[in-house]
Amino acid sequence: MIVDEAIRHGRAKKMKPLTVTVLDAGGHMIAFKREDKSGILRREIAEGKAWGVLGMGYGGREFARRNAIRPTFYTALAVASGGRVMPVIGGVLVRDNAGEIVGAVGVSGDTEDNDDACAIAGIKAARLTADNGDPA
Repeated sequence: MIVDEAIRHGRAKKMKPLTVTVLDAGGHMIAFKREDKSGILRREIAEGKAWGVLGMGYGGREFARRNAIRPTFYTALAVASGGRVMPVIGGVLVRDNAGEIVGAVGVSGDTEDNDDACAIAGIKAARLTADNGDPA
């Protein structure tokens, strides 16, 4: 449901072809979908966005903010994770009704803001809470 709604949102907004990855709380891929003409590296990027926010415990907007302040640390984090962490917007934590992290969604294919909006749309459609790290 999350991947389908994320892609449906992208199509409704006439975004570029998307790739969507859903990870469980342990970082294992449980859903994935790539639209035709979505770039060949988009799976790795979407997974890296989701894996990074899951590993750090805060959404992509906070991840990107911290990366701008401490780029050396986040470069080292990317190296330590074997390149799996992508500290950019488009990775969104999935929280249950109790506020517990139950997974993460990563979207890649359009602008970071549009990727973020698609992830949020998918999570909300599943009646879960999206945490993209936006303090607002």
